[in-house]
Amino acid sequence: MQLDWEKLFKRYVFDDVKTPYFVAPARLTRTQARSELFVYTLFMGVLFAVVGVASISAELPHKGALGVPVYALSVVWAAATFGLTRHAWAAAYCATAPVAALLYFAVFGFHPNLGPWDKVLLVVIVLVWLRYSWRVLAIVRAYPDMAP
Repeated sequence: MQLDWEKLFKRYVFDDVKTPYFVAPARLTRTQARSELFVYTLFMGVLFAVVGVASISAELPHKGALGVPVYALSVVWAAATFGLTRHAWAAAYCATAPVAALLYFAVFGFHPNLGPWDKVLLVVIVLVWLRYSWRVLAIVRAYPDMAP
């Protein structure tokens, strides 16, 4: 039996219903928006739960400052609220996370074991994440008027 890799890739990566990342927010249906927002909520919740627990360590550049784990766990709370209610304020709070990451890099610096290209890659990833957060906010604003 021969696998059709192109068909499988298109089915799981470029499915217009389950992964509508290249569809403009104004053209999304509620089903597409729910699917995209679920993945975003899951990503934010898991990422910041891990960051919240890991940031308790005094080995990181912030030396165990209490504000970092408190903020990280508040993002987990906002992500859970956003996932359940799709409320714009919860989405806006989640959208502050990339800005907070950039502020963290500016104030505390990077982990000492990171090379210069690692630092550049981290900043680029956070900037792409910031741009995607704007898309999530656009989806939330358009959500009430979306077709089912």
